[in-house]
Amino acid sequence: MQEVGEIMHLAGSGRVIIQLSEKLVEGQILCDKNGTRVAKVMELIGPVRRPFASATPLTNSIKKYVGKSVFADEQSPVNTQKIRRRKK
Repeated sequence: MQEVGEIMHLAGSGRVIIQLSEKLVEGQILCDKNGTRVAKVMELIGPVRRPFASATPLTNSIKKYVGKSVFADEQSPVNTQKIRRRKK
C-alpha cells in the first residue's frame, strides 16, 4: 500500500477532508495502515500542486482517524471492471 495523504478534519457536511501527497482519482478507496477501509474519494479540490480530497467516510468511528495517514487500496472499484450480462 502507498501512503497518499493525511486526514485533516471532519467537515460539517459529514465528509472527511484529506490533504493529498499523491495523485488520486475520484472513487478511490482509502485505508488506514492496517488495511481497514476508511473513506471513498468523492471529489478533488484545492491547488493542483497540493490538492485536497473530499471523501465519504466508510466507518462510523471516523473521528479517531483525524490526523492519521491514509493509504490507497489496490483493489479499488475504480480499477476493476464490472461484468455485465445481456438479458435474453
